[in-house]
Amino acid sequence: MIVHTRETQATMTPQKALQFLKEGNARFQNNLSANRNLLQQVNETEDGQFPFATILSCIDSRVSAELVFNQGLGDIFSIRIAGNFVNEDILGSMEFACKLAGTKLIVVLGHTSCGAVKGACDKARLGNLTTLLSKIEPAVDAVHEPKDESLRNSKNSDFVDAVATKNVAFALEQIRKQSPILNEMEKNNEIMIVGAMYDIGNGSVVFEDELPGFND
Repeated sequence: MIVHTRETQATMTPQKALQFLKEGNARFQNNLSANRNLLQQVNETEDGQFPFATILSCIDSRVSAELVFNQGLGDIFSIRIAGNFVNEDILGSMEFACKLAGTKLIVVLGHTSCGAVKGACDKARLGNLTTLLSKIEPAVDAVHEPKDESLRNSKNSDFVDAVATKNVAFALEQIRKQSPILNEMEKNNEIMIVGAMYDIGNGSVVFEDELPGFND
C-alpha cells in the first residue's frame, strides 16, 4: 500500500476513515496484512505526513494502534497514556492533528484487563501514579454495579472492563467539553469522535455503537 498524500487525505471522510480502521482490524484478527514496503514508506513520508485518523490509546504493550488496525507509517497519529484519559496536552495534540494536520477521525481506544483501570479500581497509591489514577477514578464511581464493595476491585474482570468502557465514554465527553475547536469540527461534520474497546483476548475492536450500555 502507498502512503497517504495530501490528495488522498483531502478525499477522506470521517466515515471512510472509520471504515479503514474497521477493515484494518479485521485483517489483524485474521492474521492478514496489507502489502506494505515499510522502507519505501519511510522514504515517501520524509517530506511530509498526511494521516487520516488520530487514536488515543493506553501504553499497554499489547495495544499498539498501528498493529491493531493494521496501519503503516504516516497513516495515523498515535497518542498513548496509561488509562487513555484526556488532559490539556493530549487535547492540544488532537487539535493539531485534526485542525492543522487534517485527520478526519478521533478514536479513544480502551481495552480489556487494563492495568491502569485495575489500579484505579483498587485505589492504588504510588508516587506520581497516584495522580494519574485519580483521573480514572470518576469512571470507577460511575459504574454502579455491583454494589457489593468486595466485588468492586481488580479481581472482578467484568467490573474492570465496565470501568474501562465508562472511562472511554468520559474521555469523549471531556474532548467535546474542553476543546471548542474539536467540538465545532465534529458539529460541522469535519471529523468524527468515537470510542472503542480492544479485547486483548481475541484482537477485536468493538466501536461504541456496538458496546452494550456504552451511553448509559
